[in-house]
Amino acid sequence: MELLRNIGKDLKLFAQFINDIYSLSLDELVITLTVMGKGPRIDVYSMFVKYIAWLKQRKTMSARSIKTWTSTARHFLEVQDVDISPRKWQLKVKMPRVVRPLRESLSKEDIQNILNSCSSPKLKTYLLWLAATGCRASESLSVRLSDINLEVQPATCKLRGEYTKTKTSRTILLTRELTEQIKSWLKFKYRVRSIGYYDSKNKKTINKMIRPVVNDKLLLFSTNWEKDPYLDHLYTTYLMAFERTLDRLGGKYAEFEEDNGKRRKITLHSFRRFTKGCISDLGLADFSEYYLGHQGSVYWTRSPKEIVDLFEKCEPYLTFLNYTSLETKSNDLKTRNERLESEVMELRENINKIMEMIQENPKLARVKPDVLTKKPIRKSQLINPSFLRL
Repeated sequence: MELLRNIGKDLKLFAQFINDIYSLSLDELVITLTVMGKGPRIDVYSMFVKYIAWLKQRKTMSARSIKTWTSTARHFLEVQDVDISPRKWQLKVKMPRVVRPLRESLSKEDIQNILNSCSSPKLKTYLLWLAATGCRASESLSVRLSDINLEVQPATCKLRGEYTKTKTSRTILLTRELTEQIKSWLKFKYRVRSIGYYDSKNKKTINKMIRPVVNDKLLLFSTNWEKDPYLDHLYTTYLMAFERTLDRLGGKYAEFEEDNGKRRKITLHSFRRFTKGCISDLGLADFSEYYLGHQGSVYWTRSPKEIVDLFEKCEPYLTFLNYTSLETKSNDLKTRNERLESEVMELRENINKIMEMIQENPKLARVKPDVLTKKPIRKSQLINPSFLRL
């Protein structure tokens, strides 16, 4: 069987536990639980109870991590034909309760502060992408230059299904601000640069001009223009740069959650929560599910033109650093509010006039209000019965 050769990192702790408590290898454990094997009979449910207690004693894992590692070990044994009854598991094995902290959403001002504090254009572009598209961190890093179409309005990007959580390809729309930021990042990424290195043979420093060649099959957010890095390594690079930015801001941006002090209150996923809440607050809850790539209702379908119209309604609220656009939007809202206030004042004055006229002559209560406001009333009309029937 030689299971030890194929043990993943998630089973190493389980193998260590089995060796410490039962002095068995995983090969011997599977044989003991399935056939007759070596050693005394082992109750699989009691074994998992001890495993959970053993993990708790290490005091290095949260309740969520303990559940994950226990589920991995259970799945491993079930694959090896060990009988585990779901009903008995529910009765005998008590998993640690996961306490879900209340996570506050980022505000638009918080995102603006984070973006303005980025130390590199690549991190700024990546965080702006997360905030404007609501994409997950890993599926955003999987985007290639060939997946983006910057020639249409609005710009589009195709997310490949093999890198999405739902394993479904989809096309997302990009805001004008994000489109301009991507163009700036590409211009910086493929700029002509001078690289210096020391020639040990000639014992002197040599400066060499590099002209990167654009390859649209490479990852958009990778700084390497020759080959793609591993996606996990790229994610770690951006995560560490993001955490350094939060530490530099300090205060509420650098706080950790209270459960174990390891998970930050602000993560890369916080931008996705902001996008969901921002679109939902506009009364477009179904569109927000579509925008984030969730399944949503099977009855909610829209044509491509209607999708673009809905996106354009949300675009001003997903714009963060284009201050000219934000100022124009603010001025438009201010003008609209002033016009509405003027109309409300005019309606109030008309209502007051009508009420005064009705108090002077109760018969006017049967007259249409628009007649009272548009036509000047003479005393002869007040006596005319045909006028009162209007």
